[in-house]
Amino acid sequence: MGLLDKIKDSSDISQLDDTTLVELAEEIRQEIISVVAETGGHLASNLGAVELTLALHHCFHIPEDKILWDVGHQCYVHKMLTGRRDRMRTLRQYNGIAGFPKRDESPADPFGAGHASTAISAALGFAASRDNLGKNYQVVAVVGDGALTGGLAYEGLNNAGASRKNLLVILNDNNMSISKNVGAISKYLTNIMADQRFNKLRNEIWELTGKFKRRDKIRSIVSNLEDSIKGLFVPGYLFDKLGFRYFGPIDGHDLPLLIKTINQIKDLPGPKMLHIATVKGKGYPPAEADAMKYHGVGSFDKITGNANLSADLPQYTTVFGETMLELAAADKRVIAVTAAMTSGTGLSKFAEKFPERFYDVGIAEAHASCFAAGLAASGSRPFVAIYSTFLQRAYDQVIHDIALQKLPVIFCIDRAGLVGEDGPTHHGCFDIAYLSAVPKMTIMAPKDGDEFRSMLFLALKRELEGPCAIRYPRASVPKPMTNIIEDIEWGRWEKIQTSGDTVLIAYGTMVTLAREVAEMLKEEKELAIFNARFVKPLDSDTLEFCFETYRNILVIEEAAASGGLGQAVGGYLASRGFKGRFESFAIPDEFIHHGNRKILLEELGLTADAVAEFVRKFQSPRRTFLQKITFRKGGTAEFPARAGNGVQQKHLYK
Repeated sequence: MGLLDKIKDSSDISQLDDTTLVELAEEIRQEIISVVAETGGHLASNLGAVELTLALHHCFHIPEDKILWDVGHQCYVHKMLTGRRDRMRTLRQYNGIAGFPKRDESPADPFGAGHASTAISAALGFAASRDNLGKNYQVVAVVGDGALTGGLAYEGLNNAGASRKNLLVILNDNNMSISKNVGAISKYLTNIMADQRFNKLRNEIWELTGKFKRRDKIRSIVSNLEDSIKGLFVPGYLFDKLGFRYFGPIDGHDLPLLIKTINQIKDLPGPKMLHIATVKGKGYPPAEADAMKYHGVGSFDKITGNANLSADLPQYTTVFGETMLELAAADKRVIAVTAAMTSGTGLSKFAEKFPERFYDVGIAEAHASCFAAGLAASGSRPFVAIYSTFLQRAYDQVIHDIALQKLPVIFCIDRAGLVGEDGPTHHGCFDIAYLSAVPKMTIMAPKDGDEFRSMLFLALKRELEGPCAIRYPRASVPKPMTNIIEDIEWGRWEKIQTSGDTVLIAYGTMVTLAREVAEMLKEEKELAIFNARFVKPLDSDTLEFCFETYRNILVIEEAAASGGLGQAVGGYLASRGFKGRFESFAIPDEFIHHGNRKILLEELGLTADAVAEFVRKFQSPRRTFLQKITFRKGGTAEFPARAGNGVQQKHLYK
């Protein structure tokens, strides 16, 4: 039986001595490698947080004390130590445990997080509520993986420092440049500042100076002297000025030092920050050598580190990166912007070839968008590559700074639709809904790799009168590419097939599904297929053609039903007095859990089999028009539509 087998919950950690804890850390590290090799997930960041997690569980009483993880993907070891080790091989799998903290998964997860820079603000909320309710527990925010590049973190720091609430922020800094600052002098200074005797002496000196007549001047001199010393030797001077007692940086893999330091500072009053330096991917040579590659991975061979790949077709992300190289070579106005996702958005080669035209702004989507607005306003053509779920954080900039000023910013929205194992914090379900409401916004969605390339070229070539968004999935392109650039007519849908009395209107990934449905039913009935590659603006001419031509109209989309294309089409048809049958397949009004994308699509009824079976049941036209959106497991929602008023929801989802 290994050491890890003896750990049933967090309380068992506090009983272990330093030597045993160091041995346990290595055992945990090997299990993390084994689990992630099988399930996929965030590897490098968790390997770098092993000693820190053990130190936290040794020094605090969990779940009574609250640990908030930011970024949340550092929490795998925390899950193992809080009663979930036996479920770790279900990590990110359908009906398994999540890859991020999740409130309804364990009382040890007080706050869920999949987006960065939230923990300090939330921790202050916990501390304020604790004091208001007269409770007595510790609050710790673990901030890492660049979360301090996000503006929300500094808003939290500013407010927390001014509040003087008792809380501890641990900055888990895995930037290798910090290693040179981890040495004997830094350890010595931190040890002095963290020592309870030093802090007692400091407070006594402060009280003593208060007895002198010229106490204000004396205290000012003492304070300035302390600030000067800190400014020379302590890299946390900024945090001191924000109201935090700063300690560090110290070696985040020195487990005894971590435990000693945390125990020394945790009961000091007011906001505190402990800065630790860690190695991302610690203990696994491939991940240490290329932490970016092993940040988030699919399943892989843990001996060689090689990914288990089966798809021969390129990913949409790869197509984007290669096409951006062509666009930049042809037009010097092209600038690429991303928010801490250089590799994830496919821009690594662009960054190498055009470093002067590439900007990774950190985890700061709002800044990325406003920065792009400035670029566009001054004559450049910025392509802003951001995941759908992260673009939500820049909504004000999309409206206020870009669309309102009619600026030609091109948003390249990766991970649109269901992303699978990363779950509800990362599914790109809402971009159609929140972008469709923005005036002057154009939204495109390619059905395949060739159409994607054509859209990118079109967006650069056209004189845009506002922002443009191109959304694409976390998936491989559905068929081999020809690399032919199609001459797409702006705002027009593609009529793939027109025969029959029933038309399937789809865009993006669902065009392939519509074709599969038509193939499955070709012996029974003909189906028309339209590719709604421009989700906005609506192609009203083609919609009018549908109104006049087809008895049955079905919209299929991998996006939220509320605010989606289905509602827009339904509203148009209702305003025209359509007497036929209209149906819409979409993602329901709920957060979709994590799991394999294929399984999730099956559960939601967004498969060729499910849609084909539904089409088979089409009957004669109804007397009154109803927009009926069909959800998973047979559930439906009906939206009676009123001409000129769009579609109004009447009933709750069944």
